[in-house]
Amino acid sequence: MKLKNIICVLIFIFLILLSGTSNAKINKQTVARAWKNVSKAADFESIPVNYESDSEPNAWVAYDDEGNYSLHVTTGLMKILDTESEIAGILGHELGHIVLNHYNSFELNDTVRTIMTTNIEHNDDLAQAVGNIDLELRESKFSREQETEADEYGVKILSQAGYDIWGLYNAMEKFDINGYETERNGFNSHPASDERLDNIEKFVNKIDKDNTKKSKKNNKNNNNEIDDLANILLGQ
Repeated sequence: MKLKNIICVLIFIFLILLSGTSNAKINKQTVARAWKNVSKAADFESIPVNYESDSEPNAWVAYDDEGNYSLHVTTGLMKILDTESEIAGILGHELGHIVLNHYNSFELNDTVRTIMTTNIEHNDDLAQAVGNIDLELRESKFSREQETEADEYGVKILSQAGYDIWGLYNAMEKFDINGYETERNGFNSHPASDERLDNIEKFVNKIDKDNTKKSKKNNKNNNNEIDDLANILLGQ
């Protein structure tokens, strides 16, 4: 076989291998790098990533009584995402729950639950049911607000870490594309998918607009410095 033909065959094999890996989902190294980058951008001491063998796409932070956090990412989540910016957006969202002090509010909810349970345990079944529903609605509304705050934090940290700020939005779309939607109901702790995407899109556009203004301002300042230097050199 001529050298030219050998080279063509090797190139063909390389292209096949390349096409086979282009659709590969993110791996553990990508997740770890994304987590390290968003943690650094948030000035947060990075904690190890725990990988859970679960087909359900999910990521969460576990919080114990001693104030220790642990980050968990499922293989199902890694399977449906395609880019590092997408997993960085998800991890930035989870980091937001920590930085925004959401986990401490769980202690408040536990206190409220104890008080309400004590007040209704001597009432009839109907009163207890009403009380439990009221408590669940209060907590779900509070959780939806937290989720929105964490979404906005995730977008912000994407920008600070140098990622595509659409990462979280694209990741959330992947949930819908793969059939994992969160529909609004009184006991759902997450916003409905369409509502959540709308909120993220609005915040992304706001961050993008702010970044554009900063970029124009920096360019203007740089141009002024160049003009000043030129005037000095020309003796003006």
